[in-house]
Amino acid sequence: MKGMNIMKDINIVIDKKYSEPEITIRTNKKTKEIDNIIEAIKKIDKNDSLFISAYSKGKLERISLSDIIRIRRYDRQVILETEQNSFVLKKTLTQLEEELDNEKFIRISQSEIINAYKVKSMDISVSGTIIIEFDNGIKSYVSRRYVKYVKEFFK
Repeated sequence: MKGMNIMKDINIVIDKKYSEPEITIRTNKKTKEIDNIIEAIKKIDKNDSLFISAYSKGKLERISLSDIIRIRRYDRQVILETEQNSFVLKKTLTQLEEELDNEKFIRISQSEIINAYKVKSMDISVSGTIIIEFDNGIKSYVSRRYVKYVKEFFK
């Protein structure tokens, strides 16, 4: 949408007569932006969970997908990292890649998937390598095999 403000107001009406949320969009014409909003709402509705289960110190915890910075394979384990903590997952990166929203999460190497919404900057060198810096200062390196895919993703 490139900085375009397409919505003037968002109104929420709390009324006990509704057992399920109802969404109404009022506009003078149907546009690509309206179609994007509808698709985003459908995607949220289809996504049973906005959380992922992971282990920390032997306890199973629910982690919000929006809190994930990266998921990587390290020392024979799959580690999920947030700003505050690291967690162990019982799934493979391939399973996670299939389950996670491919418009928000991207694989950057054989051993790492990142949350694109947490990327602060990308340093693309002359030699073609990419260093990704996250909002919290952590850096990840895109493997050569994924450089073209990552560039396309962030275009």
